[in-house]
Amino acid sequence: MAHPARRRRRALRAVTLMLGFLVVVAAGGWAVSAWLGAADRVPLLARCAASLEGTDWYLEPDQADTAALLAGISLQRGLPARATTIALATGLQESKLRNIDHGDRDSVGIFQQRPSQGWGTVEQIMDPVFSTNAFFDALVRVDGFADLPITEAAQAVQRSGFPEAYAQHEARARAWASAMYGYDAAAVTCTLPGPDGAGDAAAVQARLVRDLGALPTTITDDGAVLVDASPMSADGSDLDRMGWVVAHWAVSVASPLQVVEVSHAGRTWVRDDGAWQPADASAAADAVVGQVRIVLAG
Repeated sequence: MAHPARRRRRALRAVTLMLGFLVVVAAGGWAVSAWLGAADRVPLLARCAASLEGTDWYLEPDQADTAALLAGISLQRGLPARATTIALATGLQESKLRNIDHGDRDSVGIFQQRPSQGWGTVEQIMDPVFSTNAFFDALVRVDGFADLPITEAAQAVQRSGFPEAYAQHEARARAWASAMYGYDAAAVTCTLPGPDGAGDAAAVQARLVRDLGALPTTITDDGAVLVDASPMSADGSDLDRMGWVVAHWAVSVASPLQVVEVSHAGRTWVRDDGAWQPADASAAADAVVGQVRIVLAG
């Protein structure tokens, strides 16, 4: 008969082995559950949308960044939204709204302008501000451009070998032009991954001046940028719309500028869920018509 102490040691070893087995099983179950949960999650699709008449028209974040520039320069020049529609449709066809350094023959830039055709040097055309102004310079010389079909207006500027191709981008371009001109509230949204760094208020101010002009700005104690859109409104009658111009611009450039929130007229776009939400009661009460609050990461 086994000694009692030996029996106790054997029993203890058996219990220890059983507990170890149960821990391994539990850990394996947790790992399988976590793997299945990860497999069920839908990967984030980074994209921006302009909503018009119940339809969302999508651009990738870098394309939305370009759209913000084109619309901003058009607004600075006092051009109608139709000019932005034409520019966006042209850019979508020529470069997918990207500032590329290659193309057919010597074509470069957003609009695939050719140095050999008098559009400027390669260095000038690769400056998106220069090339956008060059496009609008040519567009405004087209008689009645705002009343022409997209294909005719774009072709008068571009002299493309495929003039009908611009028409396929008209609906998307019109939605973005309308939104960037503030004709609908909360019409631009972006679904983005988390910021990859801290935002820089000075960078936001510099980009604002480049795109929309020297609007008054204030940096708050918590690092947010307050933008006053009133200089964009001639008599104040469209101040709310001008506020949405700035708000939609801010959402469109949220990816490169590390923007996490944009607030205007009692509503806030939140990067975490990519949607506009009613602002909290205190923020809504403090909202000033035409004033946009831009909150940066960090």
